Amino acid sequence: MEDTRPGQPVKHRQDAFKAMLRSFEPMGTMLRTDRYQADEFVRLANELVSLREAPWAHFTPDTLYPPTKARAAVWERAQDFEHERQDFYEATDALAQAAQTRDKGRIQTAYDKVHASCKSCHSDFKK
Repeated sequence: MEDTRPGQPVKHRQDAFKAMLRSFEPMGTMLRTDRYQADEFVRLANELVSLREAPWAHFTPDTLYPPTKARAAVWERAQDFEHERQDFYEATDALAQAAQTRDKGRIQTAYDKVHASCKSCHSDFKK
């Protein structure tokens, strides 16, 4: 289904999340397949931090319509949603800092925290 509303806010936030995923998934692949490349990991972690602002402005009150996968809880529990966003920011900051150390153990722990942050938000706020 296509977002046909003026300005396509649902499409923009979905595209923003997909862009973040294109940075995040390769990091996980590196860690899971033992193909860790320190410089590339640093680049991807920094890219993720640079992309993380993009979706949030598109969660306006009038955007609970198809094709959204957001639940009404985004707006009904706005404080909780904001808390999840802040947790995500802290986790991605920690991942970027861990990436700079090039210590794979620290990086894995930080990556897992970002993953947990995404999963936590999705469980409450995404269909």
